[in-house]
Amino acid sequence: MKLSELKRRGSDGFGAGHFGAPRGSRTHKGVDLLASSGEAIESPVTGTVTKLGYSYGDDLSYRYVQITAGGYDFRVFYVDPSVRVGQGVTANTAIGLTQDLGQRYPGIPNHVHFEIKKDGDYLDPTPALIAMGE
Repeated sequence: MKLSELKRRGSDGFGAGHFGAPRGSRTHKGVDLLASSGEAIESPVTGTVTKLGYSYGDDLSYRYVQITAGGYDFRVFYVDPSVRVGQGVTANTAIGLTQDLGQRYPGIPNHVHFEIKKDGDYLDPTPALIAMGE
């Protein structure tokens, strides 16, 4: 599934899914997109897989995939990776399957988290999602 085809997570008992939403003493650094557990997720861009990371330091079961293109790092969280570091991907390459967030946060709407970084700074991915959907 293309990220641009997924509905954005609104506000719920766990917070809001938009960029900049309050998260206690910090702010949300990406956009949450509703997705069923086990759903195939496609790369948002054509680029190279540069990292397969862990979403939480205390729970190595939740993963993310980072794809680098044009000096930007595009990260998709809560995805069980099906790609490897160094692999080239296109914007329609499946990068993994959505993970079940209910095990960590019972009752939360299942979603992927999408963020973009440039030179270490977080950028609002909303304009990129809009452009991808056009």
